[in-house]
This record gives sequence, structure tokens and C-alpha cells, in this order.
Amino acid sequence: MAHNEAVSPGKGAAVLEALFRQSPTGLLILDTRLRILRIGLVRPDLHGTSYDQTLGRHITDVYDLSHPGEVEAMLDGVLESGEAVRGRLVGVRRKSAPGPEYLFSVSATRLEDARGKAWGVLTEMVDVTECERVSLRMRVLDCVREHVGRTLDVVATCEELAQAVVPGLADIVVVEVVDAVIRGEEPPLSPLGPEVPLRRAAYRHTGGQEQTQAHPVGDVRALPFPTPYAQTLTDLKPRLVALGPDTPWLAADPPRAEAIRASGARLLITVPLTVRRTVLGLLSLYRTDQGDVYEEGDVTLALEAAAHTALCIDNARRYTREHTIALTVQRHLLPPQPAPRSTVESAYLHVPSEAGGGGGFDTFALSGARTALVVGEVAGEGVHAAITMGQMRTAVHSLAALDLEPDELLARLNDTALSLAEERSVLSPGDPVPLTGSCLYAVHDPFAQTCTIALAGHPPPVVAHPDGTTEILDLPSGPPLGSAAGPPFAATTVPVADGSVLAFYTAGLMRAAPFPDTLARVLARPGRPLQDLCDEVLYRTRQSARRTDVILLLARTHPFPADQAATWHLEHHAKAVARARGHARRQLGRWNIDEETAYVTEMIVSELVTNAVRYGTAPARLQLIKDRTLTCEVHDGNTLAPRLRHAKTADEGGRGLFIVAQLAQNWGVRHTADGKTVWAEQSLPAPARRRFRP
Repeated sequence: MAHNEAVSPGKGAAVLEALFRQSPTGLLILDTRLRILRIGLVRPDLHGTSYDQTLGRHITDVYDLSHPGEVEAMLDGVLESGEAVRGRLVGVRRKSAPGPEYLFSVSATRLEDARGKAWGVLTEMVDVTECERVSLRMRVLDCVREHVGRTLDVVATCEELAQAVVPGLADIVVVEVVDAVIRGEEPPLSPLGPEVPLRRAAYRHTGGQEQTQAHPVGDVRALPFPTPYAQTLTDLKPRLVALGPDTPWLAADPPRAEAIRASGARLLITVPLTVRRTVLGLLSLYRTDQGDVYEEGDVTLALEAAAHTALCIDNARRYTREHTIALTVQRHLLPPQPAPRSTVESAYLHVPSEAGGGGGFDTFALSGARTALVVGEVAGEGVHAAITMGQMRTAVHSLAALDLEPDELLARLNDTALSLAEERSVLSPGDPVPLTGSCLYAVHDPFAQTCTIALAGHPPPVVAHPDGTTEILDLPSGPPLGSAAGPPFAATTVPVADGSVLAFYTAGLMRAAPFPDTLARVLARPGRPLQDLCDEVLYRTRQSARRTDVILLLARTHPFPADQAATWHLEHHAKAVARARGHARRQLGRWNIDEETAYVTEMIVSELVTNAVRYGTAPARLQLIKDRTLTCEVHDGNTLAPRLRHAKTADEGGRGLFIVAQLAQNWGVRHTADGKTVWAEQSLPAPARRRFRP
């Protein structure tokens, strides 16, 4: 037949009939009023009646469309403009009857007569239901992989999962986690015992959170048995379950049964949250829409989402455990409460970082009624940082016991940091966090009313004077701890009046608060209780994520009470020994020191003064200090430190320091600019309690 040869009406009708019956796509011819003239669909189950009974009826009278108004506007536009529409997605259901929704890619073309007048519209409908389901599942899985696990928090991870799968995979989702897992403990092995409690960690509904729940979020209880929930956690196999009024296992959990009936849930998928045969929790997915069904592909998707989430939960659990351990170690390393002292009041603010940082502080007594104040931090977070800070704190105490000046102490502490860094490089090669840190070490002298401060890469302190004025001390700062080279550490002595408040802090406070305005405003009234000042600083800080510890140590200084110390200048000859014993005996009597302690003190005075006269140089000075302990100090002008000797039986001398070491609780040598001071401490007996006599 030639190309331009006319087709007979009989052949044309046969071609049209074959096209409608054999086309792989659905065809639909509508008139200008959108009434059905001819139909051929690949989904015959969309019809509740025969094809003939649909002819002449409006398209919306035959099918439930996902957006009927938009579909009608699209078809009217094609009839009016003649411009074809391609690939519009439309959901179609059987009219007024239960059943699934099918998704079609709809293309529409205007039909014209020989004069070009529109008489109808040809609609081609390609069934893309399965392709869209696969695409939707992939989008849901991508959403889970992208959004679940962004935090190292177990509950937040469960909430991310619930948000990712609603409404793509479920109308209602419940995530329950083994309660011990939330605390960072090891998850139990499967099968999960019926007595193991689970915490409801997340709940989400397409209608929002104000829906009826069987149990509120945060509720802890064991799963009912026998139910699909318990069975899933027994054999670690997912369940796809139809729900109805006659479902027998619902009687095992009446609150859950009531919530299921109230929500209209029809289908349930339960999936275990597991890692390496250990049970972390349970994922429950519900469908309430009558047209939506669950298929095996949905179960597979739920398993993949659960597997990803379980890994994220386990990571968060491990982080929680390490965080808990780090905070526990850190709390044990920090002083629970600074010991009260007559010359230094102290209070502190400590806000740990989210991961548990390496910040620390301390106050402790030194010889001569002095007080050491330390604030510092090391790089890193978690257990390793806390342990490293503990090692540094121990080193500070050991070095301070040698009566080193602050700058010399920091130099020795830096040597310790370098040694620890070398050990770490051998034990953990390639460790991305180098062992570095900062430290402030200060010594308050209540007799001179001064504070000597040295810095190692640390911010300088703020001092609030008794009149309310504040200033940031201009102090030279040495290199951070762990530096192999750099300028030497320097110590600066500053005067501190009675009632002055010194504020020592870590760099985290500078980032957490508008600094230094916050401290200046808070310390403008330095006479307030120190803990109130610390609390106010906390209230003024920004409540944001903290990657490092925030530490503030406040110290209010006072001079040493004049009636609790006595000083005598001694002549540099042998008669000074007897006179020194006499001075000590009379002063101890004024202090009501018991006879046994006084006798021991006189012996210590005798030995120390004898050494000063025999081996030292003028001037010589004796000082007794009654504080927490009874301290005897003898100063002379010779900078050479005495040496403890073990004298032989026939030796007439050489036993002085040995006797002092046996009699005293502690002793040592402190070097000064004009010589040295040898000191010895004795513990004072506790005051006797008065007996109650009726």
C-alpha cells in the first residue's frame, strides 16, 4: 500500500482495537468534558465494573486520583492550548474501594478533527509503580545513611532514624533500645532474655508527636511475651505481620494493643538492631493507610536501615562509655573541694567538655604557710587526655615538694611532658594528637603578701583589687608544655593586698564567655562569696557545644595572722642555740602546745640552729609558724643546701638532719635570694572534745 493511500474505515477500526488491546501502556480517550470514550489499562484491578460501564463517565467518577484538581487542570490546559504534556506522575486508586495506589507517568495529547477542532484528549499512562517504589526505598536508605549517626548520642541517633523513615517507610515508627546500652554498657548477647528492660528512645507519627502511644518516650520496660517484638529479639529475624482486631498476641500487651487500634495500624514490620550477635534494640514500623502495603523489598530496606543505625548506636555507646570513664577519671584527679586555709580562700567552676577533656586545677599547701595554685590543660579529649592530665598533676606535686620556684618548676614539668610524649610516640606511633598543654603555676606567700606566677602557654590571670577595680596581669608567657625549644620560663612576683581575688582560668572560658568583660563585671564586687562569683560566671557563659574544659579557679588572699607566727634574729655563734630553744619554749607555751610536742620542737630547733651556726653564714633567723601544722624554719645566708648523712657509731657529729627527719612529719630546704631556709613540720594533735555531762 502506498504511503499516501487512505486507510479503509474497517482497517482503521481494527488498528485502533489492536492498539488498545495490545499496547504495553495504558491508553485513555476522553472527550472535551473529560468523560471516558475509550479505555485500555494495564491494571484491570482498578475497575470495580466492566469497561462498558465506565464509558461516558467523568474520569474522577471512575478513579480516585492523588490530586484530582491538578489532573483536571492539566487536561483542560491540553484541550485549550493544544500543547502536549509528558511524564506527569499521577497516583490512581480504585474508586471508593480498598486497594493499593498505583503510580502512572501520564502524557496527554489533544485530538482534533479534519478542521483542527479539538474533540478530545488522548492520555497515555505508563505504570511506574514498581520503579517508584524502588526509587522511594533508595531515597529512604540514602536519607538514613546521610542523617543517622551525625551525633555520638544514642537517643539522638534513634530520633534521627525515626525522622528518616517517616513517611517513606512507615506511618508510625517506634525505636526501643536496651537500657544498659544508653548508659554505655556492653549490649547483651542474643537471644535477649524476657527480663532485659528496653527504653523507648524515639517515636514518630505522620500526624506529629501528639498521637496516642502505648508508652511514652523514655519509658523503660521489658517486651511482652509472646509477641513478634520478643520473637524478633530472640532469633534476630524480622517479622512482617498483619494487624487486626482478632490478632491473638495483642492480648499480651493491652496498652500497645489499644494504641494500635486507636492509630488504625494495619501492618507491622519488626527488625532487630544488632551488632556482632549482640542485641542493641528493636525497630518497629507500622502502616496505617489502607492503600499502602508492605512487601519483601520493604523488609529488606528496614534491615539495611537497622544495620546502619545499629552501627551508629554502637559507636555512640562506645563513646558514652569512654566519656563516662574519662569524666570519672577526671573527677578522681580533681580535688573534690579545696581545703580551707587561713590565708587563701578558694572556689572553682569546672564545666567538662562534651568528650571529657584534659583540664585540671589544684590548690595545695607548701612549706612556710604558702599555697600553690595550679590551672592547666592538655591537648586531646577522652580517657587519654584525662590520664595525661593526671600524670602532669602528679608531676606538679612531686616538683612542688622540692620547693622549686614557679619558673623552674615549669621547666621541669616541660621535661616531663617531653618524656611522656616520647613514650607515647613509641606506644602509639602516628598518634594525631601531640602531647602539648598549658599551665599556670602560682605561689602565694602570706608573710610577704605576694604571689609569684609563671605561665607555660597559658592565659594570664585576672586580679580584682579590694576596691573593685580589675586588671589582667601583664606577665611573660613561656612556650606551651611539650615544646622542645623556646624562650625560658619566667616568674613574676606581684603584690596582693588583703582581700584581693585572683582569677585563674583555661582558654575555654575565653571562648565560652564575652571575655574579659564577664570577669570584670562579676569581680567588680570581690567581697561576695567566691562560689557565688563562680556561679555567676557560669550563668553568663554561652551555652554552646564545648570542645574543651571550662575551668575557673578563684582565690581570695589574706596575710598570715600575726599571732600565729613568731620570728627571732639570731647571732652567729654557739650561744644562739640555747637562746633559740628558750624563744621556742616560751612561744610554744603561749600557744598552749602540749609538752610532748613542745619537747620535740625544741630538739628540732636545736639541731637546725646548730647547723646554721656551724655550716651557714650570717644572718640567721628562726621562725615558728602555727597553722595546720607546727613549722620550724631556720634561715641563714649560705646557699649551699645541707645533706642528710648517716653518721657512723664513733662519729661525734653529722646526725643533725637525720634526727630532724626522724622527729618531723616532713622537712625540706627552700632557696631564697639571700640564702636558704631549712624547715621541718610537725602535726598538731587534734583538740580534745568536751564530754557532755548531764
